[in-house]
Formats: sequence, structure tokens, C-alpha cells
Amino acid sequence: MTEATPDVPQEAWSGVHRGPLRAGEWVRLVDGKGRKHNFPLEPGKRFFSNKGHLEHDEMIGREEGFTVTSSAGGEYLVFRPLLSEFVVSMPRGAAVVYPKDSAQIIAMADIFPGAHVVEAGVGSGALTCSLLRAVGPYGRVSSFERREEFADVARRNVHQFFDGPHPAWNLTLGDLAEELPATGERCDRIILDMLAPWDCLDAAADALLPGGIVCAYVATTTQLSKFVEAVRVHGGFTEPAPWESLVRDWHVEGLAVRPGHKMIGHTAFLVTARRMAPGQRAPLKKRRPAPGAYGPDYAGPRPPGVPETPAED
Repeated sequence: MTEATPDVPQEAWSGVHRGPLRAGEWVRLVDGKGRKHNFPLEPGKRFFSNKGHLEHDEMIGREEGFTVTSSAGGEYLVFRPLLSEFVVSMPRGAAVVYPKDSAQIIAMADIFPGAHVVEAGVGSGALTCSLLRAVGPYGRVSSFERREEFADVARRNVHQFFDGPHPAWNLTLGDLAEELPATGERCDRIILDMLAPWDCLDAAADALLPGGIVCAYVATTTQLSKFVEAVRVHGGFTEPAPWESLVRDWHVEGLAVRPGHKMIGHTAFLVTARRMAPGQRAPLKKRRPAPGAYGPDYAGPRPPGVPETPAED
């Protein structure tokens, strides 16, 4: 007889369980057309769809990765939802950071176990879940959110995923630019997911330890331009690195191998820069800007050494 695999220890705070499905756990049902349904298992309840109904009791106590047939003959695949699946289906107060971007943030901002990460703009809690999993129970995530309704949604979603309040998470209602300096805390990483991340740059610079990373998540090219130039003008960071990621699926059936008909295109731009030691400045870029890059129509911050261009008559 095969010995039962033990569950993931609660003190790991992974949001993941092993073993048979239990009452109160969320499951993800997928039908033959790829339609997805997420709900918590409750004894005695039924799940209803256009393919009839399913008894929750038929799923409780079984190992995930099975198929069930509804009363009208519909087949469903049953698994626990992955984090990447949970965040795109959870209740929203604000737009979520999609998995392709949260994965880039975790990797390119080098979020490590034991890190202290500050997050400005908690949204619906999607990125928060990824940050908490990355820092682990010995790290810390300090989130700041100005809108109470967003904070409430995020709190519910994070608690739902981790089966309760995560001990490494602190959520503050307020503006990071005001609240973070008041704490006097230092941190390893700062993630800015907000409309005007440049407004928090001074507070971020004061809180970041030397070698720490600031990462901004912005939706538009105008936000991208203003934040990058603000980082350059500040002088306390390395040259900012901006990019975006695009994800395209592929259709593979025998010899029919081609790009899929859908892709996850632009969601946001990401920008990272590292904090210099106090009193130190990074070397100026040697490459000259393109002609007209800072011409008379440009109204944003100007990097050191770039003169004002008078408007033409």
C-alpha cells in the first residue's frame, strides 16, 4: 500500500495543498471547450452549468486531476487552481497584474526568500500573492494602497489564497510617498504599480538599501517616458531598463504547427533600476540622444547635460 503524501506544511505559506480535495478548498473545473469555473467545495452543495449539475460531495475526498460528468453529460476536468489561474479569475477591485508580468517582476527585480519588498498600489492582490510566495515566511511584503475599496478586495483575495492572514504581509491604507518615510524602514525592493510612480521616487530612494531595486509597472508610453526620465534626473539610480513582454500561444497538431489565433499582447511596461550608494552617481550615458528626442515639443524631465531647446519661431 502506497503511503499517503504529506500536505505542504502550513508554515511554508505557499497557498498550495497536496492530497485529497477537502471541504472549503477552491477547485477549477474546465470543460471540453476550455470554459473555466472556480468555486469552493461545500458539503451538500451543487455546481450548476448549462450542462446540468455536479455534486460537491462527488469531488470532496478525491485526488485532484480527475474528470467528472454532470447530470446532462458534460465532462469536466478537476484540479486545484494554480496561482496563475487564481489571479485571473479572482474578484477584482482594480485591474490585476497578469502572470506574465508578475513572473517578470519576480525574476528581473530579483525577489528572493527573506527579502523585504515594498509594494505601492495593491490593486486586487494578484502581485501581492506572487511577492509573498517569493519572499517566503522569513521575508516581508509591505503594501500601500490609497483606496480603501481596493484594499478590502485585495485583503480578501490574499487571505483566500493563503487560507488566512499571511504573517509576512502588512497592508497600509495610505500614500506610499507619505507613509513609507514616516516608518523609517529600509527595504530591498520597491514595486510601484500606480498612475504616477515618479511621485514616489524620492521616498523609494530613501528607503531602498544600496544595491536595492525599484521596479515600476506602467500602462502607457507617456508614463513610461516620464518615469524613465525622472529616474535619470534623480541621479541616485543606475540607468533604467524599460521593456515589455508579449506571450503568443501555438497550435500543434501533427504537421499543423503554427502560431495560435490569440496572444497576450501589451499589458504594461516594466522599468527597473538599482539604487546607488549614498553620495554616489552612476556614469552618464555615453550615447548621444537621437535628434529631436529632447526637442522643443518635449516637456518632461531632462537628463543631466541635455540643454533646453528653444522653440522655433
